[in-house]
Amino acid sequence: MSAVKVYGADWCGMTRRTLSYLDDVGVDYDYINVEQDRRASEWVKRHADGKEKKPTVDVSGSILVAPDNTELAEALREHKLLPAS
Repeated sequence: MSAVKVYGADWCGMTRRTLSYLDDVGVDYDYINVEQDRRASEWVKRHADGKEKKPTVDVSGSILVAPDNTELAEALREHKLLPAS
């Protein structure tokens, strides 16, 4: 299992942006489609005030709700997951 888990939906532009960013910077992740996994959807709602916010990203236990790329990069650096440039 990867240290980064992305909970989102295939149709969601912000989810696709997050996955593309992680691919671009070379960070491995697990993608969980909340529309196909009821338990994952409930997990997301518990971390987003009852809403299914996409994407919700778990970076080694740090939960980011709909992060932009800057916020995501900061969390990846904090957990030493962002490869050296």
